[in-house]
Amino acid sequence: MIIISSLTKSRKGLLEQYQYTRNLTLKIVEPLEIEDFGIQAMADVSPPKWHLAHTTWFFEDFILMDYKPGHNHFLKDARNLFNSYYETLSKPFPRSKRGLISRPTVKEVLDYRRAVDTEIITLLTQSDELDEKFLSLIQLGIHHEQQHQELLITDLKFNFSINPLKPVYKKDIEHLPEHSSLPSLKWTYFQEGLTTIGTNNKDFSFDNEQPAHKHYLYPYAIANRPVTNGEYIEFIEKEGYKTPDYWLSDGWATVNEKNWQAPLYWEYIDGTWYQFTLSGLKPVEKNQPITHISFYEADAYARWAGYRLPTEQEWEHAFRNEPVEGKFLENLLLNESYEYAKTIFGTVWEWTCSPYTPYPQSARLEGALGEYNAKFMSNQMVLRGGSSATPRNHIRLNYRNFFHPDKRWQFSGIRLAKEEK
Repeated sequence: MIIISSLTKSRKGLLEQYQYTRNLTLKIVEPLEIEDFGIQAMADVSPPKWHLAHTTWFFEDFILMDYKPGHNHFLKDARNLFNSYYETLSKPFPRSKRGLISRPTVKEVLDYRRAVDTEIITLLTQSDELDEKFLSLIQLGIHHEQQHQELLITDLKFNFSINPLKPVYKKDIEHLPEHSSLPSLKWTYFQEGLTTIGTNNKDFSFDNEQPAHKHYLYPYAIANRPVTNGEYIEFIEKEGYKTPDYWLSDGWATVNEKNWQAPLYWEYIDGTWYQFTLSGLKPVEKNQPITHISFYEADAYARWAGYRLPTEQEWEHAFRNEPVEGKFLENLLLNESYEYAKTIFGTVWEWTCSPYTPYPQSARLEGALGEYNAKFMSNQMVLRGGSSATPRNHIRLNYRNFFHPDKRWQFSGIRLAKEEK
C-alpha cells in the first residue's frame, strides 16, 4: 500500500503530525459562523460539517474498528452518512445531498472529532502492538485529511460565491505581495531520452504515484511560470471564447452549454474585470496566475497562444530537481509572503494534457482502500504542482491530482509547453 519514512515511523513523530493536521483543519473552519457549516452550493462541493465528520470517520472506520477491540461507531449511521465512495463498506449517502444532513449537529460532529482523536492518541502513546500496517494507515489518514483541507477551502469559496452579499472568509488573502514582480516568460529546453517517472515508496506516496518506471520523452520546452490573469484577459478580448478553432469538441460544447465567457468567479463591471476571492469581490490582479479554469479552457488558451499543455511526464521530468517552494495553505491562512518567481509548486494546480490512467505494472490495492484512487482512472485529466490551498508538506514532485476536464472550482491554472526539434 504505502510506506512511511523512518522519520514518521516513530510514535512521537507520527503523533505530532497527526495532532498538527487535525488542528489545522479546525483552524480552517475557525472564521465560519454556524450557518456556514451546512451549505452545499452544488453537487461537486461538500458542506464544511461533512468534511469534519468524514475525515474523522476515516480514522475511525479504517483504524479504530480494527485496532480497538469491540469498538462501535461513536455516531449512529456514521458509515452511511460520512462514507464518501467506499461501496465495499456500505451504501454511501448521496454526494449531491450532503447539505441535507442537518443532524448530527455541528457540536456533535466536533465532539465526534474529539472522541476519535482521544482514541487514536491513546493507541499511539500506549499500545505496545503497533504494526507496520497501523502506522501506514495513520499516515494515509493524515494525507487524506490534508486533501480535505484543500477541499474545505475550495468548497467554502464556491459556497460563499453564490451569495449576492459576497461574504468574506478572511481578509487580505489570495493576493500577490506588493514587492512581487512578474518574471518574463522564458523556456527551459529538454533533450529527448528516457526518464524515470513515479516513485517506489522511499517516502509516503499514494498508490497512483507508483511504481517508478521508464518513460521516453521527445524534445520539448516548458515555461518558467504559469500564465497570468493579464495574459488570459487578452485571450478573452480576442474572442477566445467565441472561436471554435481553439477548442476541443467537448470543450466547445461545454462553453456553449454553460455560457462560459471568462474564468469561474470573474465578473465584468463598468469596464473592469473583478473576481470573487476568499476576501470578497476584488479587481483582477493582472500579474497573478490565472486560476479556476477548466482543462478545456487551459487547452484552448494554449492553442490560441501557439503552444500546448505539457504531459504529466514532461512536467515531472522538468522539475525533478526543484525545491518544493511556493504559495501553500499555510501562506493563505497566515498571510505569509512568498516569491512569485518560485511558483513551480503551489499557487495553482497546473493542467497537463495527460489522461488519468494507471502507471505501467501498477497494482490496485485490495479491499476498501483499493477504491481510494484506482477506480477513478477514467475520463479525468492530471494536474501537477499543488495550489495555494494545498498543505505545504502534502505536495511532492510525483503527486498526481485529477479532475474531470470541465471542473473549475479548484485552484487550477496553466503552464505552457512546446515542441522542440
